Amino acid sequence: MPLTPAPLPPLQAVRVFDAAARLKSFSRAADELGMTQAAVSYQIRQLEDRVGSPLFVRQPRGVSLTSTGRVFASKSAEALEILREAFAEARESLDATLVISVLATFATYVLGPRLGLFQIAHPRITTRIDVNHALVDLQAGEATVAIRAGGGQWDGLRADLLMRARYTPMLSPGLLKQFGPLKEPADILRLPFVDATDPSWENWFRAAGVSRADAAIRSGPSLGSQVLEAQAALAGHGVCLLTPAYFGDALRRGDLVQPFDIVSEDDMAIWLVYPKTRQNAPVIRAFRDWILEQMEEMRGSVEAADGPSAAE
Repeated sequence: MPLTPAPLPPLQAVRVFDAAARLKSFSRAADELGMTQAAVSYQIRQLEDRVGSPLFVRQPRGVSLTSTGRVFASKSAEALEILREAFAEARESLDATLVISVLATFATYVLGPRLGLFQIAHPRITTRIDVNHALVDLQAGEATVAIRAGGGQWDGLRADLLMRARYTPMLSPGLLKQFGPLKEPADILRLPFVDATDPSWENWFRAAGVSRADAAIRSGPSLGSQVLEAQAALAGHGVCLLTPAYFGDALRRGDLVQPFDIVSEDDMAIWLVYPKTRQNAPVIRAFRDWILEQMEEMRGSVEAADGPSAAE
């Protein structure tokens, strides 16, 4: 029959004893721990009652350890140090690993070009990107945080808004030369389309004042990601709806053309999400603060550069 282990003393009482033993004073221990001297004396009495023997000799100016106290002091100090090290290692193992589940387009055009800045600011955090459109289980630890598209409501998760879903048509200069000039939004209907089934086209034509009867969009490939759609547009295969914030560089270089300054929004948005129970974890706080700052800077640069490219 296994022996029943001896009961452990309260951790708070051990912490108080350790401080009093090191400092040889109840009052100095109270100052270090942010307690009253009476509370320190109470914790020591509780511990002495459990041990069954005095641990300190009370003196006019401070205290000294009894023989029993000296034995307990060496072991308790060692135990507390082991506990501190174990807690630090456990916390570091959690805080030093950041797994980001992220949508392909956001990873390609926002996170990838900027993540090095996060690593410079936080060199002790190991970051891993998981490009995934599936909803990973953050509560089960499949990722630390996720960047998702949606309405911002997920059970048990906190969601911070990163950007609204905004779209406008873009195409290659070569395709524009072939089918242009584009004088008004309805002229886009002359062009081949990339992902003609995208429901956001209807939103954009409505914002542009083109009736649904006129917006009988031709069929075209459905690629399911702005990363692939942009590549098709760059190759001159058709006009597609893209997010200006992602493709500002391509527009400035002239690789893509935005024929009109009409930008539509839908109900979707891009969010940073993470478990509410871990929202104060240092690694999550660090990434949240950094990505929100990056998105603010990106919004500023997009607003400064807003306006159509040449459409002639």
